Amino acid sequence: MIEVTCNDRLGKKVRVKCNPDDTIGDLKKLISAQTGTHWEKIVLKKWYTIFKDHIKLGDYEIRDGMNLELYYQ
Repeated sequence: MIEVTCNDRLGKKVRVKCNPDDTIGDLKKLISAQTGTHWEKIVLKKWYTIFKDHIKLGDYEIRDGMNLELYYQ
């Protein structure tokens, strides 16, 4: 299990526990369960990289304790 922190810089900071073999889409669904935002409206970024839904967290080298940027469409 890893813990990923997502911050939208508007006062909402979400900590999510997930597995490294989960996809970005799975992570978005876990975030939406905590925030109440529909998972398809969530965009996750790190610097200028926009994460795609079908790729696993381990493939993006997302590790325990990482911070991701949370945006809304």
